[in-house]
Amino acid sequence: MPRKSDPGARDRILDAACRLFNAHGVHAVGMQQIIDEVGCGKNLLYREFQTKDDLVAAYIRRGRREWLVNLEETERQVSGPADQLVALVAKVAEESTTPGFRGCFIYNAYAEFPEADHPVNMAAAENLELIRESLFGLAKRTGAADPRTLADRLLLIIDGLKANGAAMGKAGTAAAAVTFAEETIRAALRPIG
Repeated sequence: MPRKSDPGARDRILDAACRLFNAHGVHAVGMQQIIDEVGCGKNLLYREFQTKDDLVAAYIRRGRREWLVNLEETERQVSGPADQLVALVAKVAEESTTPGFRGCFIYNAYAEFPEADHPVNMAAAENLELIRESLFGLAKRTGAADPRTLADRLLLIIDGLKANGAAMGKAGTAAAAVTFAEETIRAALRPIG
């Protein structure tokens, strides 16, 4: 008799994997640790994710969905593209100061999977490009003379938050980054000459 499908199993496994990967890093977490965390059998885990790489790729894709949700919420709740850019930086600043924050999952994936043709590395690259292009899209709508440079500078601020938040976790650093983002946007919108 075939086993009944458990529709919530995939999410429970992915939730546990995300918590463990964020806390310890991908390579430090074994599949047995995930099984123990979820309280499921090995067969269920491998039915949902055939390999650890499949599970890690799902973890990266979840981060992509979270960015898109944040972007959509920000565009809906905050008026004007300049303020939306500041709000996105502020969300990252807030996230980077939460207890247990261990850095950017994208750059952590790059570090743990340095081979450019590895599926996890490629998924991380796609996420980074999505963030860059999201910032660029908003920067274009601000009317900045050079929206690509504005987007790249804001990405550097976000990257700095994620790197320093893991090491320092200080609200003052996060607030300074948001102020720097505001100043960067204002400077990009000033007429030249």
